[in-house]
Amino acid sequence: MDPTTPQIDPNAAAGIGIVGTIIYLAFIVFGIVVFWKTFTKAGQPGWAAIIPFYNIYVWLKVAGRPGWWLILMLIPFVNVIMALIVSMDISKSFGKDSVFGVVGLWLFSIIGYAILAFGGAQYRGPAALGGQQAAY
Repeated sequence: MDPTTPQIDPNAAAGIGIVGTIIYLAFIVFGIVVFWKTFTKAGQPGWAAIIPFYNIYVWLKVAGRPGWWLILMLIPFVNVIMALIVSMDISKSFGKDSVFGVVGLWLFSIIGYAILAFGGAQYRGPAALGGQQAAY
């Protein structure tokens, strides 16, 4: 072995891996709790937060967007723009402005959705419908 190459203790590396995994799982659990609470505030089933693809459908429904947008959310690069639009709609649906939608819900989503879930924001109905009846 080259004496100039730094050596890492395998036990330390394993400890770092375990700590990283615990932190990762904590973020996942926190994200599920936040989305569960947000969906519940919007009158949707909270358990939808843990079902893949269905959670996106419910997210679109809360925003007032049609269900077929789920297909657009599966297209790379298009989904980024769609997520921005839906984030602004969610923000308006909870009585916040578009800036909160862009910064809070799109850029820093875990923090923004935690503010919606545990803060005083009340769901006012799907903002994207603009007074129209939902087609679900």
